[in-house]
Amino acid sequence: MVYNYDDINPDDYILSKSQVKRDMHALQALGESLIDMNEKQLASIPLSETMLDAIYIARKLPPKEARRRQIQYIGRLMREGNHEEIKAAVDKLQNRSDQYVHRQHQVERYRDLLIEGDKQIFQTLVTSCPGIDVQHLRQLIRTAQKEREENKPPASARKLFAFIREQLELQD
Repeated sequence: MVYNYDDINPDDYILSKSQVKRDMHALQALGESLIDMNEKQLASIPLSETMLDAIYIARKLPPKEARRRQIQYIGRLMREGNHEEIKAAVDKLQNRSDQYVHRQHQVERYRDLLIEGDKQIFQTLVTSCPGIDVQHLRQLIRTAQKEREENKPPASARKLFAFIREQLELQD
């Protein structure tokens, strides 16, 4: 019998054993990331009571064979449950974390360029943050530059970092 392309339904394909294993390992990795989360993060994820119990048990186990089996159990619970919602919630948390790290790097770049004396960054910061205390900002920059020249600990650079971060958070 000859099949036409239109006769074949993509939904009729059976997943290969390798694909099933890859999916299973992905869910186990997701379960491991759940084990590493703190209580506040876990509360924001839609987990069943049995899943939460399995996660708490896995946290108590040493990183040996019992923990591996418990992680497999968590993966099985996810396959039976709503793993798409769990994955979406974890991705959302990860995205927040990535945004936080990006903001920290941005503030570090601003601080370093301000200490080096970049006037353009200074103007950008002043225009993007209306209501910023320009005099205080200049004072922090001067003291941080002086500390750098004298090879002192960067106390003012830390204060400058905190000040810039605070001002950028006020704009969000």
